[in-house]
Amino acid sequence: MIGKFFHLPNHRRFNIPYRYFNPEKEEMEERESRIKKEMGIHEKKESDENYRPNIRGQFRRSMGDSSKTASDARKSSNTRLIMLIAILSLAVYLFFKF
Repeated sequence: MIGKFFHLPNHRRFNIPYRYFNPEKEEMEERESRIKKEMGIHEKKESDENYRPNIRGQFRRSMGDSSKTASDARKSSNTRLIMLIAILSLAVYLFFKF
């Protein structure tokens, strides 16, 4: 028991094998592209040329009509506030009048 009291555990090693990243393959592709560039051979992928990101306005489209309902809720809230102020001011006026 005394031996365990002063015992410091060894650090744990953390090792995760690569799933999606293969450094050997990446190095080989980089070397091939560098060699092709030096030789003057350029291979362009058609998917790269034709790809154009289309993200403008997608958030608003995905939200749908929620922005309209938010503006409607704001309008109704403003209307309620104006009505409340009018009723309170009328009540204060009538209280001091009589």
